[in-house]
Amino acid sequence: MTATTYDSKDVSVVIGGVYLTAFSEDMVEIEKDENNYETKVGAQGDVLRTKVNNPLGTITLTLLPTSPQVSYMDGLGNSGKLVPVTVIHSGTPKETVTVTEAFVQKPATRTYGNEAEDREYEITCMDILFS
Repeated sequence: MTATTYDSKDVSVVIGGVYLTAFSEDMVEIEKDENNYETKVGAQGDVLRTKVNNPLGTITLTLLPTSPQVSYMDGLGNSGKLVPVTVIHSGTPKETVTVTEAFVQKPATRTYGNEAEDREYEITCMDILFS
C-alpha cells in the first residue's frame, strides 16, 4: 500500500478568467443536480434504466471575507452574467471540472460580528463536465 498526500494548494478555481484566492476551510464543493441514470421496476420485475440528460450542476465556493475576489463574486451575483468556470485538482488523482456557462445565484450573505464570517457563493452550472 502506498500513502499519498492531499494538498489543498493543488486546487485552483477560475471563474470568468479570474483566479480565486483566499478560500475558507471548505473551499469548493461540486455536484451534479441529478443522477446520470434512473431506474424503474415494473410489476413483474422488469427493470428499465433511463439516461438522464440533465447537464446542470452546482458549485459552492467559500471565501474568506478578506479575499480580493469577494467584490468580483458579488458583482457576478448581482449581474447574472454567464461565465466559464474551471476547477482543477492537480494533485493525485488529477481531476478537472469544466463549465462553459455558469452564473452566481446571488451575492454572498454578509455577517458582521466578533469573528470574521465566510462568504459563500452558489454557482449554477449549465453544462458541468467532470473529467
